[in-house]
Amino acid sequence: MTKSLRTEGHIALTKALIDARKASGLTQQELAARLRRSQSFVAKIELGERRVEVVELVEIARILDVPTADLIAPVEAVLQKRR
Repeated sequence: MTKSLRTEGHIALTKALIDARKASGLTQQELAARLRRSQSFVAKIELGERRVEVVELVEIARILDVPTADLIAPVEAVLQKRR
């Protein structure tokens, strides 16, 4: 498995995170405040410049009020196609 931040799976996760944030009506700044992080933390994730750890993903999902599985599903779909 490659460590690149620009794999299809990582791109799918990034898109799912952006879509969920926008659907929740939160700005990057508002999400960052709820995470007790800087806006640049959220921006780096959304720009694909930073990986998201599992604990962070669960925390983001809770703040956005979406099941973590909904954020992971697009990644699973991409990986399933590669089989």
